[in-house]
Amino acid sequence: MPMPRTKDAPPSNREEGDLKAARRVLRFAGEALSALSDTLDGAFSRALDLLAAAQGRVVVSGMGKSGHIARKLAATLSSTGTPAQFVHPAEASHGDLGALTRSDALIMLSNSGETAELSDLITYAKRFHIPMIGIASNPDSALIAAADAPLVLPRVQEACPMGLAPTTSTTLMLALGDALAVALMERKGFSADQYRDFHPAGALGRALIRVSDLMHGQGEFPLVGADTPMTQILIDMTSYGRFGFAGVVGVKDEAGRLIGIFTDGDLRRHIHGNPLDHVVGDLMTKAPKTIACGKLAAEALAEMNALRITSLFVVVDDAVGASEPVGLIHIHDCLRAGLR
Repeated sequence: MPMPRTKDAPPSNREEGDLKAARRVLRFAGEALSALSDTLDGAFSRALDLLAAAQGRVVVSGMGKSGHIARKLAATLSSTGTPAQFVHPAEASHGDLGALTRSDALIMLSNSGETAELSDLITYAKRFHIPMIGIASNPDSALIAAADAPLVLPRVQEACPMGLAPTTSTTLMLALGDALAVALMERKGFSADQYRDFHPAGALGRALIRVSDLMHGQGEFPLVGADTPMTQILIDMTSYGRFGFAGVVGVKDEAGRLIGIFTDGDLRRHIHGNPLDHVVGDLMTKAPKTIACGKLAAEALAEMNALRITSLFVVVDDAVGASEPVGLIHIHDCLRAGLR
């Protein structure tokens, strides 16, 4: 049985070969991506013009490995504010051309630019004046010649030993597709809130949940004046269910601004001083911590953890001084939303 190699032992010939192959692939990809960046020109902006002007969807198509990249590009566009779908070029010739309308834009990927299965899509797009973006490495190919916005990839060496398997070329297609999607979302002003709406079930979506999405609005928590008798405060605290003794009562001034809070902790601190003989303004905690409704819920959770409290009153903004409370967020609201 062979002994395991120690940390300082020289690598085997097999390991050296493995690392050499891996580094070659990554080196080719890095050099190719740098070349692609240097060759981008006005055709890239023209492609963005066509995509931004489309009233329908962006249809993306490609055959073989290019088709896999096309599927990923359609998914990325859809998740960043541009409705898109993949159409298989061979299936398009057997009825799926109906997925492509005059209000759409078309992106087609082919390393050679001469993929036979794309011909019917090209003909259909030209017949019905559907704007077409072509991505290929051969500037003299049929796809590039037919495209309204031709994006020519630099000639690169594939990383496989025979120079045949699509490797470096598909990396370029993938990166160029991402560049189109990101530039388009920036041009459209795609916001974090919109991104969250498209990713409600994922970790990214949860990370973008805002306080306003989870907070309880006015009427769902006790909010009283400073001159309210403590006897009434106890009734209020126990009348709001989940925000009872595990929660808080907000204290407002005549203008409706939050000036204090009263919690079960405050009650315990004053239990020996005949608290029922006072009004809440005498015993409340002044200048309470609040959070703006536009903040991320993760920030509210972090604030509550840091202060070792279970709820925060929500205000419109973080302006200095008392603000009118518009809601209340509880630590359990954040935990139920999947925040940790």
